[in-house]
Amino acid sequence: MKRVTLALAVSGLALAGTAVAQGSNPVAAITAAVSDAQRPAADTARDAARKPAEIVAFSGVKPGSIVAEMAPGGGYYTRILAKAVGPEGKVYAMVPAAVASRPGALDAINALAAQYPNVKVVTVDYTDLKLPEPVDLMWTTENYHDFHNGPTANVAAINRSVFSALKPGGIYFVEDHAAATGAGTTVTSTLHRIEPAAVVQEMTAAGFVLDAQSDLLKNPADPKTAGVRDPSVQGETEKFAMRFRKPA
Repeated sequence: MKRVTLALAVSGLALAGTAVAQGSNPVAAITAAVSDAQRPAADTARDAARKPAEIVAFSGVKPGSIVAEMAPGGGYYTRILAKAVGPEGKVYAMVPAAVASRPGALDAINALAAQYPNVKVVTVDYTDLKLPEPVDLMWTTENYHDFHNGPTANVAAINRSVFSALKPGGIYFVEDHAAATGAGTTVTSTLHRIEPAAVVQEMTAAGFVLDAQSDLLKNPADPKTAGVRDPSVQGETEKFAMRFRKPA
């Protein structure tokens, strides 16, 4: 298992591109994706805190990748992923059926997909994913903790479903708000955080191997005692990023 630190952010971008692709230029593709003029100003204003170029490079996304994004929300990463994988790649924007059934719930993501021909919006059950094809990379950012919430939550089933949806050797990329050491999964519905060690434990139980973790979004100033929407930390929470690999 490898660790990528904040000090290596810039060099890591190039190294990640070199490691995951031969005969293509993922660094240039990711740089162009982040610079995409179609991205709204509300998204680009968040780039300094979210470090999208470094995060996408760390995940292993490259031109031609088939990516499935869980809970795309407003599409902050959907747009970047669409440009980064290019016309030979695909992005499946996966919306849970319970969300998709709400009036107008798909309007924004469908409008985004109309701008990016390689984005396909699909309505799914995360515990039993049915995608048109196996994918290279499963992506979720700031959502994994919520998979623990609600009366029918079944994280183990979700992780097994993701495992099945990936190609052998495929990557499950998770970025989320960090909880304090020892918190485990106890604050997923209150602070909307999760302890990184709890994620590793759950992924290992599903058959994944921890491939690498990154300190790119580490923030020692975050005490991890406030909810992620608390004004004292909103937009500045410490986050973790991890790559989990399905054995080939």
